[in-house]
Amino acid sequence: MTAQPGPDASAQSGSDSDLDCQTCGACCASFRVDFAVYELEDMGGKVPVGLAVEVNGSTCRMRGTDHVPVRCAALTGRVGERVGCGIYEWRPSPCREFEAGSDACQRARQKHGLVGHSG
Repeated sequence: MTAQPGPDASAQSGSDSDLDCQTCGACCASFRVDFAVYELEDMGGKVPVGLAVEVNGSTCRMRGTDHVPVRCAALTGRVGERVGCGIYEWRPSPCREFEAGSDACQRARQKHGLVGHSG
C-alpha cells in the first residue's frame, strides 16, 4: 500500500463515530467512480492514468468500478477487515467527497454485510 487514509478518514459524528474506513472499504467495492478527465495526471490532475478508463471525451472512470463484482483497482486489502487506497493522496473527487456514515456509506456497508459493525 503506497498511501493510507489519514485520521479524517473515519466518521466523526453521532452513532457513526465508530466507523473506520480502514477496516471497511465497502464504498470502494460498491460504486462506479466517474470523474472529469481533468483530474488525470496527464491533464494536470493527480489521478494516475493507468488506474482510469475513458468513458467519453470529458469523463473517466476508476478501473474496476464498472466490473461485477465492483472493486476499485486502487483498493488494497480485504473489505471488512483491513483496507487502504493505493492512491489516497491522489484519489478523484468522488472519493474525496464521499462521507463516512452517509446514506451511500450505509448502503455499501449493508451490501457487504457490515451493518452494525465498526469494521
